[in-house]
Amino acid sequence: MSSTELLQTPLHALHLELGARMVPFAGYSMPVQYPAGLMAEHQHTRNAAGLFDVSHMGQLRLSGPEAAAAFESLMPVDVIGLAPGKQRYGLLLTDEGTIVDDLMFVNREDHLFVIVNGACKHGDLAHMQQRIGQRCTIEPQFDRGLLALQGPQAVTALQRLLPGVEKLVFMTGAAFEWQGRPLFVTRSGYTGEDGFELSLAAADTEAFARALLAQPEVQPIGLGARNSLRLEAGLCLYGNDIDTTTTPVEAGLNWAMQKVRRSGGARAGGFPGAARVLAQLDGTAPPERVRVGLIAQERVPVREHTELQSEAGERLGEVTSGLLGPTINQPIAMGYLPPAFAAPGTRVNALVRGKAVPMVVAPMPFVPNRYHRG
Repeated sequence: MSSTELLQTPLHALHLELGARMVPFAGYSMPVQYPAGLMAEHQHTRNAAGLFDVSHMGQLRLSGPEAAAAFESLMPVDVIGLAPGKQRYGLLLTDEGTIVDDLMFVNREDHLFVIVNGACKHGDLAHMQQRIGQRCTIEPQFDRGLLALQGPQAVTALQRLLPGVEKLVFMTGAAFEWQGRPLFVTRSGYTGEDGFELSLAAADTEAFARALLAQPEVQPIGLGARNSLRLEAGLCLYGNDIDTTTTPVEAGLNWAMQKVRRSGGARAGGFPGAARVLAQLDGTAPPERVRVGLIAQERVPVREHTELQSEAGERLGEVTSGLLGPTINQPIAMGYLPPAFAAPGTRVNALVRGKAVPMVVAPMPFVPNRYHRG
């Protein structure tokens, strides 16, 4: 795809003004880093507050009296029981029980507000329209702006512009106004830090981003540091760590499936691929591979698609994400291994350019989460 065919977010001109290096991502021209560089941007987010443009992601509204029940029929997740103002992580599944996309959704009383991955948004919309389009109104809002403000000082900076935002806790959301312009804010994010995601009209996005960048705590952060931050936080990237070849249980996302949807629950099953997913959850047909965290024992970055072998040299699986973790200051990775090799402390080898690099299975997150739970 040539750069002329790439879509632009509402902040495109601002990224160029700030000296960003732009790359194609999910069909958009996106900033991978600014002049400060990936390491500095990563550390700034961990220590202060980083502003991310995530307007490439897909925003949708599901409305109508059956919206919650309809949406719940697509996922192994409790949608009907989600209280107003609360946010939850969800997984769209294929009929084989593998992951179409992972997403966030909020109960906004008169509708569900849903955020899906940028590269998947048109496919997700078609998937939803085909399966539940008769039961509720599905309204794409792919032209809206979306900002993420992440880091321990995010709340300090944001409450100057949106007084009262500090009252939100992790995985809750509320409507706010800035200079007469409406925003919807959730307290969550993709870095393991406290932070917020802000949905607003495209026309208002640049002015609000500039107001945030005028705060002393805030600096702009690109996709490079977004990736290193989420990997240290042990969070999956769709297309790398999860996709239509992985089930939620293989991916270690059991926590995302509430009791009410599991075997014996009041609304057990009834989602695509339920028989396979529930059998994996119950242990009646356990998965043959599971997602694990890995720390390299030598200072060699181990990238995605690197083969993982036993110490005896048999192929076990492969790395799905990997880099030098700036905070932990060690090469970290995620990948899939057979359950027999998945216990923390297990040693395996990564084959990097023909050389065996020793790695140890490690619990995730690699860096402790600092979500604000109130």
